Amino acid sequence: MAEMGSALPTSGGLYWWTYKFAPEVAKRPLCFLAGYANTLGLVGGLVSIDYGFASMVLSVPAIADPSFAPNKYQTYGVFAACILSHIVIGSIATRVMSRLQTFCIVINMLVIVITVIAVPIGAKNHDALQSGHHVFTDTTNLTDWPYAWTWFLSWMSAIWTIGAFDSCVHLSEEATNAATAVPFGIILSISMCGVLGFAILAVLFASIKDVQAVLATTTGQPMAQIYLDTLGKKWTIAMMVLLFIVQWFMGLSIIVAASRQTWAFSRDGALPLSKYIRELNHKLQVPVRAVIFDGILGLILGLLVLIDGAAAQALFSLGPASNGLAWGLPIFCRHVWFEKDAFVPGPFYLGHFWSRVNGLFASVYLIFVVFVLSMFPAGGPDPTASVMNYTCVINGFVWGGCLVYYFVSARNWFEGPKQTLKAEEIEGVDLIATHSTAHPVHSVRPLKT
Repeated sequence: MAEMGSALPTSGGLYWWTYKFAPEVAKRPLCFLAGYANTLGLVGGLVSIDYGFASMVLSVPAIADPSFAPNKYQTYGVFAACILSHIVIGSIATRVMSRLQTFCIVINMLVIVITVIAVPIGAKNHDALQSGHHVFTDTTNLTDWPYAWTWFLSWMSAIWTIGAFDSCVHLSEEATNAATAVPFGIILSISMCGVLGFAILAVLFASIKDVQAVLATTTGQPMAQIYLDTLGKKWTIAMMVLLFIVQWFMGLSIIVAASRQTWAFSRDGALPLSKYIRELNHKLQVPVRAVIFDGILGLILGLLVLIDGAAAQALFSLGPASNGLAWGLPIFCRHVWFEKDAFVPGPFYLGHFWSRVNGLFASVYLIFVVFVLSMFPAGGPDPTASVMNYTCVINGFVWGGCLVYYFVSARNWFEGPKQTLKAEEIEGVDLIATHSTAHPVHSVRPLKT
């Protein structure tokens, strides 16, 4: 993805790349599917992040007063308020988004430093610090699946955590030197997540004395219980406040990225109400209507929390499944239906051989994640309705409905990504790379209706 983001940075990103690399007969339907999957995946990411925010917020009064037990309506209320705040700030604060992100990074690093230092000290003071042998060799299988399959299912937490690294792609038309900045952002975000995540998890595992007690916490947040067991009530409340602030900024980032994907897709006429959604607010130079559309869609998807716990949990695999499909389609098309001159590398490129190896490995991996891992019930075989993984139902409905919509109607009018700039409109623009003449000009277009 970093290679394609370097060669062809555009807000449409994944669906545009799918159109470029797919064989002629499949260009339009696969492009259409990739666009809908990516839109659903990013909004699904927003919903899961903001649902997590609501749970964190409500864990604070539960920590202060153990008799407080938030119900699903209170959870949805906090979730809805969070979505609405993201709509407002995401519509008006784009010009200062980099400063907000810097503030978020500072708070995030503060939480990491406090956690890595204070939690093991607190665990040691409570005689709960585990050995390195326990941390790196002991396993606990809390499912009815065999150990080997449970190990694969445990990937889903990490997959969800890095599940929106394509955000860099969707902001590429607003970036300086996008051909370099986009791949740098993708690689750096995943690398930092891997390094810091490993350190945090090692510390947490070393500080948990009773896994079952942590999972069964009355606060509704296992992380809150870990802080409570090691740092005490006051520190726990302070840390959870910092955590939900970070979580709120995560939601803001994802609605900004999702709105750019929605705006680009509606700019090409693919979404219902595209003529309305694709309009920019010329004063703010922000696709405000796309932000509002994604927020409303998020509020609708969030209604799943009012059904039951299993439906709410589907929110967390909804994003990885749909985003995984959107990521996989252009990668698969480029490397399986490979045409020698179809891809002209940008500044970031692994070279022909390693690029092919990486692309084929990524294709197999994403097929496994999207159609197997994301769809399996986590608890074990023969799930009941209360523990079923409903991701397959939601995604299957959207993907299937998208293809039915295309073949019944959209194939008559959807032509794929549109070129919106004329040659004379980009005179004087510093093109992304010296080879840019090999690509349509909308790979360098600014936000424009």
